[in-house]
Parts: sequence; structure tokens; C-alpha cells
Amino acid sequence: MNAARLIALLTGVAMAAACGSPSPPSTTATSAAETAAPWFEDVAARAGLAFTHRSGHESSGFRLPEIMGGGVALVDIDGDGDLDLLLTQSGRLGNADTGPRHRLFRNDGRGRFDDVTAGSGVDVAGYGMGVATGDYDADGDVDLYLTNLGANVLLQNSGGGRFTDVTAHAGVAAGGWSTGAAFADLDADGDLDLFVARYIDWSPGRERQCFSLTGVTDYCSPKNYDAPSAARLYLNRGNGTFVDASTSSGIGSARGNGLGVVVDDVDGDGRPDVFVANDGTPNHLWMNRGGGRFVESALARGVAIDQDGAPKAGMGVHAADVDDDGDNDLLVMNLDTESDSYFRNDGAFFVDATTTVGLRVASRRFTRFGMALMDFDNDGRLDLYEANGRVGLQGQTFAADPYAEPNLLFRGLVGGRFEEVTPRGGLAAPLVHTSRAAAFGDLDGDGGVDIVVANRDAAPYLLRNVVPARGHWASFAVTSAGGSDALGAIVRITAGGRTWRRDVRTAYSYLAANDPRVHVGLGPVASVETVQVTWPDGGVEQFGPFAADAVVTLRRGTGTAVTPRPTAPR
Repeated sequence: MNAARLIALLTGVAMAAACGSPSPPSTTATSAAETAAPWFEDVAARAGLAFTHRSGHESSGFRLPEIMGGGVALVDIDGDGDLDLLLTQSGRLGNADTGPRHRLFRNDGRGRFDDVTAGSGVDVAGYGMGVATGDYDADGDVDLYLTNLGANVLLQNSGGGRFTDVTAHAGVAAGGWSTGAAFADLDADGDLDLFVARYIDWSPGRERQCFSLTGVTDYCSPKNYDAPSAARLYLNRGNGTFVDASTSSGIGSARGNGLGVVVDDVDGDGRPDVFVANDGTPNHLWMNRGGGRFVESALARGVAIDQDGAPKAGMGVHAADVDDDGDNDLLVMNLDTESDSYFRNDGAFFVDATTTVGLRVASRRFTRFGMALMDFDNDGRLDLYEANGRVGLQGQTFAADPYAEPNLLFRGLVGGRFEEVTPRGGLAAPLVHTSRAAAFGDLDGDGGVDIVVANRDAAPYLLRNVVPARGHWASFAVTSAGGSDALGAIVRITAGGRTWRRDVRTAYSYLAANDPRVHVGLGPVASVETVQVTWPDGGVEQFGPFAADAVVTLRRGTGTAVTPRPTAPR
């Protein structure tokens, strides 16, 4: 536990003792909050999401995996254009085989989700963590990779919403404690490889007894175990199997407490790099040197530690072009008393600009996990949603669940700054649970980005976007010639004299897989002039014009070929 958190927790205990009993911290209920229109409404119950996450926690013990789940994926399992939903289940440590299982819900396109788990093949055993999505076999159907405490599972999409466990044949079980994962073409051979972050080398026999500052038994920090783990890299052979290249690639040369993962070409050299948010150890940035080789360069690039020279408790992560300068910035979620880490991409390296963009003070009261930079109000600027929940007991609480916290919503401002939205979390009345994964996508096709939040030992949220007077928008399904999502493609949308960069990816946030479609808010602009797609292999095509307020498919080979300008690596 770092000194800042110790001071903050001791202060909370002292205040509670002085007042006689703890009172909930203010939820910043101001006159503005009372009159502001909400941005979201929770429709999970009426939409049919009958699911409760189970961590397996028992009063007799506090085992670290119990405080870290669960996960969620938004994925079109049946090719009908609607986003379906997978919620991962944890269960009971040591007895996950006989406990509750993952649940799959099909979107009926009318605001309802039907439980189609039975016979789908997704209800496999295991203490579940997160999900990665991608068409690893290039057959046009999206496949699922489930990360676990223990062996992971690769589920091949057999069509019609049915999946087959092909883990053993593919050779991607990994083992250990896996968390975030991502599909991406990391060796430039045209098929999707698999990067798997791992947390700590944990087993029940290594569990320790830890205490909160109030003197009661509590979950330990990962630092108490001193057992960071190495990530795994699996390169796709193109025949349904993978080779473990963790050692030969260099990925296995550094250890950390890995959680969030995002793949991004941070230096613009045409090769996808991998950023891993580490919990309590310096972050990793694996720079792709080609030929299946990576070099860990987080410290040299300015993203290993914060502006004060300290590693933080990194969890959720996203890469997006917040300042509209053509390259992606990085945003990492951290522990309470630690602010978010906003790393602005300045070309050769990143700069910690958390204070400059307005996130240093506003974020640090909470422990943030799932998150994304998305334009929820379609005004052309990226907003920020953060899903929160503690990992340690404190003197003051928000709800009966002592780890529960309200989530946060920030509006994007001109110049790449943020301000918190009231009412808190963008809801008429704050929802307070121990939130973990958050997945983002337009679930009802109305042009507003919705959110699904997984809550520990509780039902999920399905947050329908109800921002009043949203601006115009455009959404693009960017696919290969064979119809697979073109993960890693860079999309530049020009409209009304502005150009936005958006990337085709599903792996970001925390333990989540997201809508692969590219979404951009256009504000008052009612048409898109051009869309330029840089494909993962460097080819460039131009599409358009298009009318706003529609989902358009950009299939490779159907646009106009463009000769790309040569760019020098940074």
C-alpha cells in the first residue's frame, strides 16, 4: 500500500471516530445535479438480463481473485448486425466446475435480450475473468477467448450462435491467472494473434491474511504476494493452431501485475504495439520491432510511471485521439488516492498530462476499473465513463456493500479537457455497486453509445444512452474482404471541416470486449465527406460521401485505392 493511500485511509478512520459513526461521502448533489438531465438509464431488468455475478466470497476468508471479476463482451454472435452479450461468471474458488456458468444473451433488435446459453457451448467450466473477441480463423464469424484463474478457453464460432471449445487443439490454454487479452495481427502475416496479460502467480496455498486499517480481515494488495507474472503471446499459424512465442518474442522477459490491455501503433511505424496496465508495478509498453520481436519500452516512452515518478495500480485502459492531433493518447485507471493517468502522445514519447486535462483531482477518490473514451453526446468530442469499486475496506461507505462506489462520467470539452457530469455517473439517481468490467457499443441502433457494466456479486447494469438532443453521428463496420472485423485498421473521418481518427478494436477497458464498429459524433454536421481506412497491412482506401445517422459497412476492396504518404518511425 502506498503512502498516499495510507494517509487517506487513516484520515477517513479518524473522521469517522470523531463523528461517532461514519456517514456516506458527498455525492456532489448540487443544484446543477438536481436539474441536469441524465445521460443514461439502467434498463437491465426490463431488457431481460437475468444474471448475477458470483465471486465465491465467504465470510471465513478473503482470497484475492474474489475481488477482481467479472467480465463482459458485446459481440454479434449470429451476424444479424445486432450486438449480443456475454457475461462471464466466476463461481467458487476451488469448485468452479460445479458452480454457475457464463451466460449468453441474444439481442432481438427491439430492446430485449434472450438467454440463449443452453446449447450454445459458452457455459464452460472455470473461474472466469474476462473476454477477448476476434475472428481468429477468418471464416467471418467472431470467436471468443475466455480468460480464467486457471486454464483459459478458446471458443470457435460454429455459426448460428453456437461455439466449440478448441482450446486444446489451438494450444492457447495459458494457465496461471489471466486477465486482459487481445486479438491482433502482431506479426503482419494476415491472421490474428493473441496477447494474454496475466496478473500474479497465485494459488490458494499462497494466500495471505491481511487487514484493513479498521483492524478487520480484508483483501491483500497484490504487492503482498510479490509474485508478478509474465504475459503470453500466441502467434497464429493460420491452420487453427497457435505457437507460444512468449519467449522468442521477448514478451516473457518482463513481469508485472497485468490487468488492462490495449493494442495500438503508438509510434506510427505501421506495426501494432501492446500496452499493459500493471497493478502496483510499472506499466509495460511492448514496442513491435517486426519479425515477431518486441522490446519493453514503457519507461523510455514515458508511460511506466506517473509524473511523480511512482507506479500506480493500473487497471482499465484505452487508447484514443483525445486532442485530435492524429495519434492516440493513453488513459489508465488506478486505485483510490491515485488519479487517472492520462498520457498525451507527443510523438517520440508520452507526457503525463492528467492535471492539464482536468482528471487529477476529480478521479482520485474512487477505484476505477472498466472505462472508455467515447462520444456519448455526439458533439464531436470524446467523453469518459469510469466504472468504480473498491478493493479494500474503508471507514466510510456508500452502500451496504462496503466495496461499492458510484461510477463517474466526464464530458469532453474543447481543447481535450474533461469536466465531471452531474448527476454523478450520468444517472438520475446514482447506482452504487462494486463495478468491474464495462463494455461499450450501440445496442439499439439509435446512434448513442450504450454501456454494459459487470458488478461483483450483483446484477449488471445496461445503461441506455438517453442524452437529450444528441448530435448527428456516423458508425462504420470496417471489414476485410472476407467479412471479418478489420482489427487494427485506422479510420479517418472527415466532415464539416474536421477530421477524426478512430481505430477498429475490441480490446480495451477492463476484462471487456467491445463493439468493433467505429463511432463518431458529428455535432450539427449532417453528412460525412470522406472516410479513409488504413488497413492493418498498410493499404489505404477511401470511401464516401455518406449521409449522417447511419451504420455503413466499409468492406476492403470496395473503396478507392489511395497511395499512402510515407511516414518515418518515431
